[in-house]
Amino acid sequence: MTLAWIFIGIIVVCNTLSDIFQCRAMRQQGEVSDFRPSALRRVGARLVHDRQIWASVSCMALSFFVLLALLSVSKVSFAVPATAASYLLETLLAKYLLREAVDWKRWTGATLVACGVALLAI
Repeated sequence: MTLAWIFIGIIVVCNTLSDIFQCRAMRQQGEVSDFRPSALRRVGARLVHDRQIWASVSCMALSFFVLLALLSVSKVSFAVPATAASYLLETLLAKYLLREAVDWKRWTGATLVACGVALLAI
């Protein structure tokens, strides 16, 4: 396994975890329907103290710095499409961890993305 694929694996896992943490935190927060500055400050203050938000930000930061490392060892035309494998992993976790209803269209889309990533590996 080359260094580029190791970086891609780290990015995919970090992107996926970041999105899952964000989703869980915002579901706990509830729908934001009041967009007045004072209401947004209250929401922001609650989110600043949310561990899942901090976990999400940490995963995003790690993913960003690993992407920089990936771009130093591979071409952008390979690196960016290969990291799209996170879409398949996110769909799986949405279905089984977040208990979302995932219809056949979304499964088809995620599968097509996975096929595109597989083509990059050839």
